[in-house]
Amino acid sequence: MDNTNIRVAVMGGGSFATAIAKILMDNIGHITWYMRRQEQIDKFIEQRHNPSYLSSVEFDVDNIIFTDKINVAVAENDVLFFATPSPFFKSHLAKLRRKIDDKIIVTAIKGIVPDENLLISEYLEQFYKVPAEHVVALSGPSHAEEIALERITYLTVACKDREIAKFISSVVSTHYVRTMISDDICGVEYSSVLKNIYAIAAGICHGLRYGDNFQAVLISNALQEMNRFVNAVYPTHRNVQESVYLGDLLVTAYSKFSRNRTFGGMIGKGYSVQTAQMEMEMIAEGYYGTKCIHEINEKYHVDMPIMEAVWQILYNKADADKTMRELIKLVN
Repeated sequence: MDNTNIRVAVMGGGSFATAIAKILMDNIGHITWYMRRQEQIDKFIEQRHNPSYLSSVEFDVDNIIFTDKINVAVAENDVLFFATPSPFFKSHLAKLRRKIDDKIIVTAIKGIVPDENLLISEYLEQFYKVPAEHVVALSGPSHAEEIALERITYLTVACKDREIAKFISSVVSTHYVRTMISDDICGVEYSSVLKNIYAIAAGICHGLRYGDNFQAVLISNALQEMNRFVNAVYPTHRNVQESVYLGDLLVTAYSKFSRNRTFGGMIGKGYSVQTAQMEMEMIAEGYYGTKCIHEINEKYHVDMPIMEAVWQILYNKADADKTMRELIKLVN
C-alpha cells in the first residue's frame, strides 16, 4: 500500500474524528467517513463542514464517501481510524457483520473499554481477532481545536509492526503534523487514559483555587504515578518524559481546550458529577477511565494517591476540598 491507492475510513463524527479527517484530506485527498446519524451527514454535505464539531473546517465533500452503515465503511476500506468515545466503542462494533482482522486499525481513542477494563488494542485482539501487529495507537499532545487551526502538532504512531507504523506515519504527516514512531502501544494507550484522570485532578484543584504553585507539584507527582503504573502493568524500556507521555499530560492538564480539566474544574466549584456531565457538550473520558484504572489497580496495587483521590470524589461522593487537602500530605 502507498498513499496514492490507500482506502481509508474515519469512524466517528466527533471533534477528533473531524480533526483526523482534515489531516487525511489534506494528505491523501479522499476518505470514507462513517457517522451514526444520517441527519448529521445530510447537514454536513449541505454545509460542507461538520455541523456539530470544528465547524470552521471546510471539507471537499465531493471527495468524501459518507455512510451511516459501519459494515459498508469496513468492507470498502483497508485502514480504519477509530475516534469514538471509549464508552460507546463496544456498541459501535456490536453492529459489525464483517471481519476486521485483515484491516489496519488505528485507534485515536484515549480511553478503556468499560466492564472488560481492556485497552482498545486488547479488546480488538481478544474479541475481534485483530492481530496485535495490525493495531496502531495514535496519540500525543493533540487537541482537535488546534489541529483545525493547523497549529504545529506532534503525534506518536505506536505499533508492534514498525513497517505499519511507518506507513501510518506517512498517512498522517502534513506540514502542521509531525510524527514519531513507537512500539510501546500499551504504554501509550495507558498513559493516554491516565493523563485524563490527572487532568480532572488538575481541574478540581483549579476549581478549588489552589493556585499554579500546587498545580505544578500535582502534575510532577502525576508523571511519577503514571510511570509507576505503566511499568507495573506493561514493563518495557520507555522514557515518560517523551511528548506522547509527558507532553500529552501537560496539555491535557493545562489547556483551555481540555474537556477533562473543564469537567474537574466544575467538580471543584461544587457541581455534582451528574450536573457537570449534563452541562458538558463533550464526554470527559477521564470519568470512565478513573473507574477502570481503579479496578485494574486492584490487581497490581500500585501506589496511586492522585488517581484514588479522583476516584473517591467522582464515585464515592467524597468532599473535593477535604480529599485534596488529604492528598497534599502525600505529594512532594
